[in-house]
Amino acid sequence: MALRLALSASSIRTQNFMPCSTTQPAASPPSVAAPGPRTDCSSPKYIASVSLNVPSGITRKEIHVARCSVGAAVVAVGQVTEVGKDTFWPIVEAAGEKTVVLDMYTQWCGPCKIMAPKFQELSEKYLDVVFLKLDCNQENKPLAKELGIRVVPTFKILKEGKIVKEVTGAKFDDLVAAIDAVRSS
Repeated sequence: MALRLALSASSIRTQNFMPCSTTQPAASPPSVAAPGPRTDCSSPKYIASVSLNVPSGITRKEIHVARCSVGAAVVAVGQVTEVGKDTFWPIVEAAGEKTVVLDMYTQWCGPCKIMAPKFQELSEKYLDVVFLKLDCNQENKPLAKELGIRVVPTFKILKEGKIVKEVTGAKFDDLVAAIDAVRSS
């Protein structure tokens, strides 16, 4: 089942609305199926237009949208969303009070590859948590440095935009315990 959204300024309660100033697309999760940019900056009426493929068995998908310098940041639960240096903070902001878990990885890291499918399973289990992943490549190095990465994989758990827990290494049980602790706080 696919869900198509067309969000307008009148359908979103916001403060200090600024029209979009660029046509660059925001980072997209693997299930977003929209050709080209997802923001239509030529018309201030539309903030974002996205298509999401809703996995079977998930009856409700929560989506939050935040405007940023690169368009609209789309946050969906039930999946892992790839972020970059320009989209991470807008997505964290859009998540609001939800717990956010960030997987900081590299393409060449063996333990990162082992944790990836387990991280995906967690995203499908915890529908009240936003799961993000950041490839700590050269392009995202400034953000990785800002977040204080020392080893990969590193998992940062955020609440209301602040890092509250960290798990380093491929320690799945420790990650689950940390997520549960933050969710219950």
